[in-house]
Amino acid sequence: MGEQATKDFLDRPSTTRVTAAPEMTTPRAERLTLDAIYEIAKTLTSAPDPIADMPSVLNVLSSFIGLKHGALALLSQPDDHGSQGAVNPYIIAASTHGTQDQGAANDAIPEPVARMVFRTGVPLFSWDPASEFGADCLPPYIQGKDVALLAVPLRGQGETPLVVGVLCAYRYIDDGYGRGSDDDLGVLTMVSSLLEQSLRFRQLIVRDRERTMRDARRAISEARSLRETVVAQKGADIEGIIGSSPEIKNVIHQISKVAETRASVLLRGESGTGKELFARAIHALSDRKKAPFVRVNCAALSPTLLESELFGHEKGAFTGAQSLKKGRFELADGGTLFLDEIGEIGPEFQAKLLRVLQEGEFERVGGTKTIKTDVRLVSATNKDLEQAVAEGSFRADLYFRICVVPIVLPALRERPGDIMPLAQHFLDKFNSQNGTELHFANEAFKTICQCKFPGNVRELENCVYRAAAMSDGEVILGEEMACNQNACLSAELWRLQSGDSSPIGGLAAGLVVTPTVAPTVAAPPSMAAPAASSPPAGCPVQPQPRKTANTAREELISAMEQAGWVQAKAARLLGMTPRQISYALKKHGIEIQKF
Repeated sequence: MGEQATKDFLDRPSTTRVTAAPEMTTPRAERLTLDAIYEIAKTLTSAPDPIADMPSVLNVLSSFIGLKHGALALLSQPDDHGSQGAVNPYIIAASTHGTQDQGAANDAIPEPVARMVFRTGVPLFSWDPASEFGADCLPPYIQGKDVALLAVPLRGQGETPLVVGVLCAYRYIDDGYGRGSDDDLGVLTMVSSLLEQSLRFRQLIVRDRERTMRDARRAISEARSLRETVVAQKGADIEGIIGSSPEIKNVIHQISKVAETRASVLLRGESGTGKELFARAIHALSDRKKAPFVRVNCAALSPTLLESELFGHEKGAFTGAQSLKKGRFELADGGTLFLDEIGEIGPEFQAKLLRVLQEGEFERVGGTKTIKTDVRLVSATNKDLEQAVAEGSFRADLYFRICVVPIVLPALRERPGDIMPLAQHFLDKFNSQNGTELHFANEAFKTICQCKFPGNVRELENCVYRAAAMSDGEVILGEEMACNQNACLSAELWRLQSGDSSPIGGLAAGLVVTPTVAPTVAAPPSMAAPAASSPPAGCPVQPQPRKTANTAREELISAMEQAGWVQAKAARLLGMTPRQISYALKKHGIEIQKF
């Protein structure tokens, strides 16, 4: 039997009556009552499980104010079959002897007393429980003794709270008894109220913890679902290249075509666009993929060291040359040689490099033996080589030798649809390296998508790693991104590159300003990247590329006049750098007006 058993138990008739006696009180009793309430309040307010601490509370009542053999009865919970049982509709959850989970048959609280308080919700006090409820209803340790009985209800939550428990205690009656029924009932009612508040507070904590855990599980689930969606958008046709935008697909198509030939390739693009990655892709798709791929950063070496690095040297060729060293051209024989930052080599070395590219032979430094080599040359630069040729700082014949097939790599802001797959790729890489299982929240992806990334893919990788390293949980939130914590240096870098010398703004003012124009590397019309497609929802519209020194004379003069002939301001108006403005003024023979 379930609910029906409880209803029958509560509806059983009762012939009990409550008697009273004259009430007395003393200052000492009042002081002990206050001490007892204080100790009980301390216990229940700090208890993680109030029911487990009820024996201590009942013992305080016994030792301080003489309420003996206290017990707490609670309505029993349904069993696995959904019934409470006809015999024991409530249990004795705690007594002065400890916490229990026993049926009502142990008589810790007389059954008629429990039934009456459960049904009516009214406190009960009896000076003679043996005659009112029957001596056989009393606990064995009470029978035959002159005691008074007290019982108060314990209410649950809700607008019309039901009685969920009964708190009961006994008092031995002797000539020295100096308390009254109202005092004892008041104390027991206060203890019941404290227990109710403690249980309610604990339930709130449990509910909040469950809600927090539920929200965390939902956030992780959403992040995983978002990750699966982003991974499905990668769509790379070449291993290591992430992206499915039209711009990156066009580059992949060009690379796939040129990789089958022996033609020299010049990769153009801003710093951080992945030029070395695409160079490796060219090598991997060629018939030289089983031969070496050798990389040299031309900007990191002086002309003397660069010559020794590329051509090698004989023993004793110079101080410190204690043994023969093969150069990179020799090591890359039959494979691919990647010359990064080729626009940084000096004029003297350009002539030596040109001979190797034309004749396919060279001599080691300090040697006389001519060495033949067969290498596929792939070069890369973020420099405007056409302007360098026009200025005479880069040989035109070398330019035409290395720029057989120019491929322009788009900046990250020109392919915003690839930002999310790239960010997820870098987060997966971070997880693999650090043994973590981090995920991006949707707002974090939106924050990343709104950045123009002047440092391109390399900056995006650093941004993801920084957010992952500083994240407090398994899900990276939008507010944990550097740009939302005034910790992103990109805006300040952008301001300085644009020639803005104003001391107000940027990190100097404690704010991160969103830049409006991004610096790009100029390229001739024949090598311009294809027009960017419309950005996806939530991503910013990308700015137009910078103008170069070939800007029309009339447009240049108009911008200078608007800027009051201040070159830095004119550069910002035209989307150029101050250096490009200066060169354009000289090229067109425009005299700077002074006021």
